[in-house]
Amino acid sequence: MSQQSYLIDTNILIGLEDYHKVEAAYAKFLSLASSHKVDIFVHEAAKEDIACDRDARRREISLSKIDKYRVLRERRGLTVQSLATDFGPLRKRNDVVDAKLLHALVIGSADFLVTQDRGLHDRAQRHSAELGRRVLFVGDAVDLLSQTYEPKAVPIRHVAEVEAHEIDHEDSFFDSLRDGYPEFNEWWRDKCVKQHRSCWVVYDGDVLAGLIVKKDESRSETDAITPADKILKICTFKVSPEKRGVKLGELLLKQILWYAQSNDYGLTYLTTYEDQVSLISLLEFYGFANSGKNKNGELIYERSFSSEKLIRPEGAPAFELARRNYPRFVIDEAVCGFGIPIMESYHDILYPDLWCPKQPDLFVGTLAEGRPSRPGNTIRKVYLCRAQSRLDLPGSILFFYKSASKEEPSQSMTALGILESVTEAHSTRELMQLTGGRSVYSEEQLTDWSASLNRPVKVINYLLVAYIDPPIGLNELRNLGVVHGHPQQSIYKLTGQSLRSLLQRANLNFEV
Repeated sequence: MSQQSYLIDTNILIGLEDYHKVEAAYAKFLSLASSHKVDIFVHEAAKEDIACDRDARRREISLSKIDKYRVLRERRGLTVQSLATDFGPLRKRNDVVDAKLLHALVIGSADFLVTQDRGLHDRAQRHSAELGRRVLFVGDAVDLLSQTYEPKAVPIRHVAEVEAHEIDHEDSFFDSLRDGYPEFNEWWRDKCVKQHRSCWVVYDGDVLAGLIVKKDESRSETDAITPADKILKICTFKVSPEKRGVKLGELLLKQILWYAQSNDYGLTYLTTYEDQVSLISLLEFYGFANSGKNKNGELIYERSFSSEKLIRPEGAPAFELARRNYPRFVIDEAVCGFGIPIMESYHDILYPDLWCPKQPDLFVGTLAEGRPSRPGNTIRKVYLCRAQSRLDLPGSILFFYKSASKEEPSQSMTALGILESVTEAHSTRELMQLTGGRSVYSEEQLTDWSASLNRPVKVINYLLVAYIDPPIGLNELRNLGVVHGHPQQSIYKLTGQSLRSLLQRANLNFEV
């Protein structure tokens, strides 16, 4: 398999090369790329972008550092008009630079673009979902390099619930909070420890990697703008600097959204500063909206919840509604359902939350033999197969069936997803690009698929919206009319009645 290659935006170049302290994620990205001999390119258009920097000293330093990297030259004859046709209106000079970076991805000059510019992420997403998945925040680039080249000794599997006093608040994880909030230690002691605040934590081995501090509020005692009777306030939402991207933040956000939906909250909200670009992008993707600013100048982001049936406005895409109302989704006559069989090994990678060995996992931080080594317990997922069946439109409902397995659950429907897109990879390089933004696969695993023109690999992107609890076993599936005789071995379409039966049995936390 060809090595990955990364094109870095100007904001990444400045973050790596100016005279300020290099952030942990930037340093980790450069270290991983260097140790695995992964090419990093700077586009020649970066000089145009840097020339616009009003900080003369930083401009001089940045221009002098470009020569450390391989410079990617633009295609001859490329015009602003053709770029605007492909990538939308280019009103400013830096818009043209952004379009040139995306053009380099489209023509295959680089595999991924790393940028902290939300506008560039949005422009790529408007062009196509596939291009959007190849534009990464720096934390996601670190995660992708780690996933591809450095299998973890200890996987991040779960979000754990603890009380504040169980967490060492002197951990370096909290340094940035102390820097921005001098009263942090007092707040932690008086508001969190003494009040026994409940927290969600994620540890990478023994190292604290993510934290949520939560608080229940009522309509009469809240800073939220939107009225609601039961409110979940996220007092703190923090991911360690070297892990800032979509995946770990998405894992924590899934915990918030599933918890709020399951426990009949009307609203959840948090505050953040404008420079938290990856967090804001993640929040907005899942339906959070900025409702104003608090007295400290922080942006207030809110999300409403309901247990009522989600009704589709005329012409509204089912997937977009599912994304903004996650974990609720559209169920109407136009939405189809499919059953997708998965072998145990892939099931454990995609759903480590459901990995249930006969020998209990007694020691947190210990790598048990056979444990899945690549965490996949986020929301946005990708599944690879060579099934001939044609899936339907985005927004289709996917039921995942775990085939006969050594470990429970076996021969059972275990998970429910919403289809985002289906594409085909005709080479290992193309497979790497299509799975890169949300990959749980190593370089070796992707190579083993041997994708080719004659034997393409189907890349199914979807949102995990629920685990089926308890799983629906084979006998029950036969009683529901989903399985007749032997279980299906390939993707199959669910009939209207069997789809309705499965949805009722899935015990969702909203009306279907």
